[in-house]
Amino acid sequence: MTTNKQTAKAGWNLEQSYANLPQTLFSIIKPNPVSSPELLFFNDALAETLGLDGQELQTDEGIAVLAGNEIPEGGTALAQAYAGHQFGYFTMLGDGRALLYGEQITPRGERFDIQLKGSGRTPYSRGGDGRAALGPMLREYLISEAMHALGIPTTRSLAVVATGESIRRETAKPGAILTRVASSHLRVGTFQYMAGLRNVEELRILAEYAIERHYPEIADSPDRYLQFLRKVIEQQAELIAKWQLVGFIHGVMNTDNMAISGETIDYGPCAFMDSYDPKTVFSSIDAQGRYAYRNQPLVAGWNLARFAETLVPLLDEDQEQAIKMAEAELAAFNSLYDSQWLTGMRAKLGLYNEEPEDKALVEELLELMQKRQADYTNTFRALTIGDLNGSGLLGTDEFPEWHERWQTRLGRQHETKDDVQELMRLSNPSIIPRNHHVEAALAAAEFQKDYSVMEQLLEALSNPYAYSPEQEAYVEPPAPSNRPYQTYCGT
Repeated sequence: MTTNKQTAKAGWNLEQSYANLPQTLFSIIKPNPVSSPELLFFNDALAETLGLDGQELQTDEGIAVLAGNEIPEGGTALAQAYAGHQFGYFTMLGDGRALLYGEQITPRGERFDIQLKGSGRTPYSRGGDGRAALGPMLREYLISEAMHALGIPTTRSLAVVATGESIRRETAKPGAILTRVASSHLRVGTFQYMAGLRNVEELRILAEYAIERHYPEIADSPDRYLQFLRKVIEQQAELIAKWQLVGFIHGVMNTDNMAISGETIDYGPCAFMDSYDPKTVFSSIDAQGRYAYRNQPLVAGWNLARFAETLVPLLDEDQEQAIKMAEAELAAFNSLYDSQWLTGMRAKLGLYNEEPEDKALVEELLELMQKRQADYTNTFRALTIGDLNGSGLLGTDEFPEWHERWQTRLGRQHETKDDVQELMRLSNPSIIPRNHHVEAALAAAEFQKDYSVMEQLLEALSNPYAYSPEQEAYVEPPAPSNRPYQTYCGT
């Protein structure tokens, strides 16, 4: 593999700050070229934001970079090391099928990791082939871009390239590589990996790097490590609240899938809830429901406790005092999350101000939705547009009583009906990536090489708050089925 100097025309402006960290945190790798790369999806808008020339990246030379056949000028190829609690069990891990080219510096001076996912074996592959199947890479492209449009912090997707190779899973699958863009790929598991090596000075170097990269405003503070912990806790409280507010279920909230930047990362068995049920879980490997919808805030708190443990050596020379400091910060997570969630729920109901009974009003609605198996997204959509036919809530005594209390509550604020509806429209998506539409798009692409279904879905999801006529085709929930929807970890 060689460095592709022609790709300088594409606007690559790469730096290698991660490669300056202790070498225990990564391995320089020799990527595995693919035989017949074919560009399937390319994100022109994201390319422009990154300062990249989309037309150049869609030439043969540009596709060679997106396929891992050529390294862009200024880039390198490395795999990151990290650890993680996977379903509660600790293990040493790393990028088993990904390489990091470096960090693209945008015209605005922002820094974003450019990573290829599915690019081949690394020292952390643990016997795997390091490749990825087309379906899971398209799923990540689709869901991550939908999450971005929903206003939820997330990694982004720049491109999906078919490799021309067949990879073996339960059956033969077409291979693909995703180009992923992230504020960084620093994870809770990155800190767990370094803490496991018991080298405090290298742990300090990692913490300083993470602070400078993500929270530079605290870089000069004497208690910056404690503030760093606080910042990560705040970011995660906000992120998980946003997940809950749109009914998103990540599916595999291992500590190696929690980014310290507060972005959603690693879209494996993720899905969106249809009928409201807090116990909803989709992942085929989550038999105990560890990562069910209702458990996501609890798991986030647990993961943050694991993160805090890694920082104990930096918080205070007295370990007992350091633990007390960490525990005090962790104790704030539940109230931070509750506040973010309730603020979001108030907006979903058009409430501009705060009253003590608001939480009870929200919880009563959710209980009624669960009892009636009402669709989560469409219930709030119906309340927004004022058309409750087909919501599943009419025809009961409880809902008119709740609705009257809600209207009375709205009447105690100064905002007009138009103001209320505007807030609700901005807070309640008209559409989400419905699981049956996602599956239809992936099946058409994977088995028929028909990418138009996904292109149309991507376009509809690009502005989920539009309430446009074009989105009506994606509003209806799936038909009733005796088989629960199930997702699988894509490898």
